Amino acid sequence: MANKAYQFRLYPTKEQEQLLAKTFGCVRFVYNKMLEERIQMFEKFKDDQESLKQQTFPTPAKYKKEFPWLKEVDSLALANAQLNLQKAFQHFFSGRAGFPKFKNRKAKQSYTTNMVNGNIKLSDGYIKLPKLKWIKLKQHREIP
Repeated sequence: MANKAYQFRLYPTKEQEQLLAKTFGCVRFVYNKMLEERIQMFEKFKDDQESLKQQTFPTPAKYKKEFPWLKEVDSLALANAQLNLQKAFQHFFSGRAGFPKFKNRKAKQSYTTNMVNGNIKLSDGYIKLPKLKWIKLKQHREIP
């Protein structure tokens, strides 16, 4: 069975709006920081492909020590930023896409999180998301 995505309109409170904006910013920051490090790595090892394949790339946890404000947002959102960057590079190397670009504030703001141990719940007009608690939403269809 294929995975499906559903979009619903959220009506967050002011505090939830701020946390959503922080999450968008942190996900963008981590993505751009990791992309910057990968570009530096490619420039360093551009002549030696074997050494490049043996290099390990950083995880979002590495940045939490240097930037403590990253701990305020959902860690799965940051991990998904890393996965998105890996997928972008896979598409680039397979020839399906161009070189990954840096994210900016003016583009679409979004993040992806995962459901782990029931941390996402849907209940009569509200959805519970990690770190955001219960947010009011307009649910126009049932989710199977």
